[in-house]
Amino acid sequence: MMAAWRWKQQNKMTATVRLYEAQDLRADVASLEWVAGLSTVFGLIHVIIGPKFHCFVSGSSSKMSSVLLILALCIVSPLVPSISSHGFKVDGKVLVLDESNFEAAISSFDFIFVDFYAPWCGHCKRLSPELDKAAPMLSGLKKPIVIAKIDAEKYSRLARKYEIDGYPTLKIFMHGVPTEYYGPRKADKLVRYLKKFVAPDVTVLESDSGITEFVEEAGTSFPIFIGFGVDESALSKVAIKFKKKAWFSVAKDFSEKTMSFYDFDKAPALVAIHPSFNEQNIFYGPFEDKFLEEFVQQSLLPLILPISPESLKLLKDDDRKIALTVFEDETSYESKEFIKLLRGAASANRDFIFAYVGFNQWQDFAEAFEVDRKTPLPKMVVWDGNEVYFSVIGSEKIESGDQGSQITLFLERYKDGKTIEKTFGPSFFGYITSLLGMRTLYIVVFLVAVMFLIATIGKEEPLVVGGRDRSELAASGSTSVADSREERVSAEKED
Repeated sequence: MMAAWRWKQQNKMTATVRLYEAQDLRADVASLEWVAGLSTVFGLIHVIIGPKFHCFVSGSSSKMSSVLLILALCIVSPLVPSISSHGFKVDGKVLVLDESNFEAAISSFDFIFVDFYAPWCGHCKRLSPELDKAAPMLSGLKKPIVIAKIDAEKYSRLARKYEIDGYPTLKIFMHGVPTEYYGPRKADKLVRYLKKFVAPDVTVLESDSGITEFVEEAGTSFPIFIGFGVDESALSKVAIKFKKKAWFSVAKDFSEKTMSFYDFDKAPALVAIHPSFNEQNIFYGPFEDKFLEEFVQQSLLPLILPISPESLKLLKDDDRKIALTVFEDETSYESKEFIKLLRGAASANRDFIFAYVGFNQWQDFAEAFEVDRKTPLPKMVVWDGNEVYFSVIGSEKIESGDQGSQITLFLERYKDGKTIEKTFGPSFFGYITSLLGMRTLYIVVFLVAVMFLIATIGKEEPLVVGGRDRSELAASGSTSVADSREERVSAEKED
């Protein structure tokens, strides 16, 4: 009789264990009921120590059940709080995270937008109500995006792990993988910007009105690619690769009016639009992976890029050399006319990035290329995007007259190797200062002074100054433009 009872219990518990193993663990953590957990523990205890345990509880079945119950309660009771503590809800409110639940949060949601803030930060305080407004709109999407925030100053270990270098720092975690967010911070624009991360890789447009709505919804923060008559499968591979940087769509049905509006005369055609620069390019094929990817890569930037602290971030993933023009004032009539000529050269030389900066607009950056107020401008150089640039022999400056021909000659001489390689000089310190802001610089100088003072307290021997050679100091203290290219400090992070 006892053998029959044990056989029955064994079957029941084995069934319980199998049922548990068949369930998704992630779903168990989120929704496991206490009773189900208890049943599971019964099964696990029986499987693990069943044979030995039977020897100990060879008495009545009620005695064995009592002992099992006590053991199960001991095991399950500490687990119950932890199961419920990580039960996050998508209720349209901003989640407040800490070190104990941060990792659980980013693994629980496919898309979670995190604000790393500091309580004293003025920008953070202004951003907070915008996130409160955006949270319900984003949580209501078909693929919801959860907004969360964490005090990065209090939880400094997490801040170091995710390389938080200013406040606020915003990151979107997609399936646990973080991507830095540089987009707008007003609620309505932030929502529009973040929708892109949960949008289809390629949106299919069925009509003229659908095309118009798609472009309006996309906004101005990303380039927009519309494939008129282009097969969706041809565009999907490149769309997946560049999804974080652009919108992609294919238009199946469109009118001649739309063709005229987007300025293409035949299909298939891939139109690249830069709303923020009021610019577009057209690609007529061939629509093979290699050529499509090359066109998309080159079209992520406008033909002519104005240099600023923000636009420098756009250059970091592009390996092309930069044909840089330095003007005295980029807003002057003469500069605008010259930019028109650069546009023509850029169209014919897509293997370069063409960019410009005004000395009056960003003096510290311009001075890094040996430009001062006495330098004849405009001046053209070729920059590698890091710490090296090239002066072209015979084309050190652009004279008045046929400037279009001078631009062409400049590029030809560079390609022929008629160049002088140079690196940035001491004036680049001013460039770094302009990126970081004077307040940050003052803080750094203050901290260095404090550390220096602490190091000298209690020392018996006098401090020897000037023990290193000047050239060594210069070498150890130099900073490269490569570092500036990786800078994520924006005007919004000046706190």
